[in-house]
Amino acid sequence: MSVETAQKEIHPKESMAFQAEVKQLLQLMIHSLYSNKEIVLRELISNASDAADKLRFEAVSNGGLYEGDSELKIRIAFDKEARTVTINDNGIGMSREEVIANIGTIAKSGTKEFFNALSGDQAKDANLIGQFGVGFYSAFIIADKVTLTTRRAGATTAVRWESAGEGDFTLEDADKATRGTEIVLHLREGEDEFLSDWKLKTIIRKYSDHITLPIVMKKSEWKDGAEVSTDEDETVNKASALWARSKNDITEEEYQEFYKHVSHDFENPLAYTHSRVEGKQEYISLLYIPGKAPFDLYDRDRRHGIKLYVKRVFIMEDAEKLMPQYLRFVRGVIDTSDLPLNVSREILQSSRDVDAIKAGSTKKILGVLEDMAENKPEDYKKFYAEFGRVLKEGPGEDFANKDKIAGLLRFASTKADTDVQEVSLKDYIARMQPEQDVIYYITAESFAAAQHSPHLEIFRKKSIEVLLMSDRVDEWLLGSLTEFEGKKLQSIAKGDLDLGKLESDTEKEIQKKIEEEAKTLVEKIKNSLGDQVKDVRVTHRLTDSPACLVSDANDLSGNLARMLKAAGQNTPDAKPILEINPAHKLVKRLEAEAADAVFSDLAFVLFDQALLAEGGTLNDPASFVKRMNSLIS
Repeated sequence: MSVETAQKEIHPKESMAFQAEVKQLLQLMIHSLYSNKEIVLRELISNASDAADKLRFEAVSNGGLYEGDSELKIRIAFDKEARTVTINDNGIGMSREEVIANIGTIAKSGTKEFFNALSGDQAKDANLIGQFGVGFYSAFIIADKVTLTTRRAGATTAVRWESAGEGDFTLEDADKATRGTEIVLHLREGEDEFLSDWKLKTIIRKYSDHITLPIVMKKSEWKDGAEVSTDEDETVNKASALWARSKNDITEEEYQEFYKHVSHDFENPLAYTHSRVEGKQEYISLLYIPGKAPFDLYDRDRRHGIKLYVKRVFIMEDAEKLMPQYLRFVRGVIDTSDLPLNVSREILQSSRDVDAIKAGSTKKILGVLEDMAENKPEDYKKFYAEFGRVLKEGPGEDFANKDKIAGLLRFASTKADTDVQEVSLKDYIARMQPEQDVIYYITAESFAAAQHSPHLEIFRKKSIEVLLMSDRVDEWLLGSLTEFEGKKLQSIAKGDLDLGKLESDTEKEIQKKIEEEAKTLVEKIKNSLGDQVKDVRVTHRLTDSPACLVSDANDLSGNLARMLKAAGQNTPDAKPILEINPAHKLVKRLEAEAADAVFSDLAFVLFDQALLAEGGTLNDPASFVKRMNSLIS
């Protein structure tokens, strides 16, 4: 079937059910966001603006889409008698399929997480809804029926969508002379405040002054004590690109509202940077750091939040090449004069100009974060709680800025012994003992596993601070971040522990003596365990536990090996090293055991306990239980 035939195909009026998540979202929104009704107009105007941007972009390669009308605008009108408010745009419009996809469903990653996070508390849920982004659905806060009529640019048939927001909607073919979308809000009882010229214009100037195309209403005048519309049009907003204006001409409120427009967030951002770069490359950037993480932040396939403009003309949304993955939470716009108007994603991938813009914008954001960390520590704590794990992807992804990113990272440590990540590497170095020359850390599957690891015993005894790393991304981070300010990062669970000058000569002599005395026991345990271990040796790490497992210096850590296996990855078959504490009662009991079978059972129990203590999984739980029962009985 040809495109034209498809466009002229007649569809009977049909009723369709909302996706279950849409029904749930509508009910939550109507009740939770009712106190913030003005956002309805902001969201619908923002969508209309996006539709105009998309038309401009498609028309670069197909001028016929303008249909002889290239003057893009948004028109707002109200009808007191019918009690309706109408938002009309001459943007790209939607096809029948696009209406169903965009309005009947929420095709948004993070939907499940969003609904799981809802608490039933209206105030808290209102923030979550704002964080999720609701756009068109906000119309039902003030309307008990919404009628949407839309025709896609270049199509001949329009479609009308209508719903009372209670679980279903109707779709039918319609006639529409002009392209674009018209939304009619049939107001609920008690919402007559929106049937006022003054009220609507006040809302537009407050929330949508920055929209780059004209928002037009009919002029009104007072006649016989009543407000009467005239036939004369009036542009209500400034209709100029906010980012192109001088900083001195932009108020703080305008910056905040523009953020809400580009991000569809309800809350103010934590920080922003507005800069104009001139010289070899010329571009303007207005970039924001949100206060809350979106629900799909950890979906690395989702697009980023930067809008690309060329000479004020919108080119593409979510231009992923303008910001590195580890800064994918950044929102905003970049407007350049150095790219062709018909720029494609392929050109973006191979453009030196884009690389230069990306490098400059990345440095800007890292600079804002450094300033926040130094001068607004409370704001930085909020930022790090939301985005810290994403920032940890940076050193492995952005070698040029590795040191800058490392300086922004925060970790939990044995100093506070809480799971709050607030220790910077600079803080750690400043507190290092005079003889200490490395930064010690441990990785584990959970904070509790890291905090209670037997590997920490000698470090706690000597009051040596250790970073406690339990985020999944930490193993990836440590593959790239091996030193900071000349200090090597060293795992306390890998390789042979050498505390260097942190141990006295006397302590080292005692250790040598213990090793000599335990040689026979070590050899016997090694023979019992066979190929379960790479080696058995006397520990220098333990003071209270009988044994622990250590990875060889060049092997994967036990935690990383388990993570990779859980993800279905093949890992090298590296055996752990068992370290024993000859001073512990259980090891002394082992040493005194004469019966070979019992000795072997005890040796395996020692190994299995050490494996469990570091968060590992037993290969043969039944044999472990059998041995334990045998020894206990």
